[in-house]
Amino acid sequence: MIHDELKRDKFAEKFIMSTIEIKHIIAEYLSLIDDVSFLKALKTIVESKVSEGTYQLSDYQKRRIQAARDQMKAGKTISNRSLKKEIDQWLNSK
Repeated sequence: MIHDELKRDKFAEKFIMSTIEIKHIIAEYLSLIDDVSFLKALKTIVESKVSEGTYQLSDYQKRRIQAARDQMKAGKTISNRSLKKEIDQWLNSK
């Protein structure tokens, strides 16, 4: 019984590839393909997968970020220590 489990584990290790290995194999295969329509379709699939991990900011979020950048450029900043002190004072006053 244990012998069978070890055989299965070794079989799995042999055929399980890391993400990096799979990417390299795919890159090698892609370099051999000249079918433009197939490559365009594949490009669309890959782009859709990549965009899943990209966070899209709303217009409001973009405006708030720009406002914060403008404040920084104008020197309207506060140190972390000062901010913590203000927060502590505010919390203790309640």
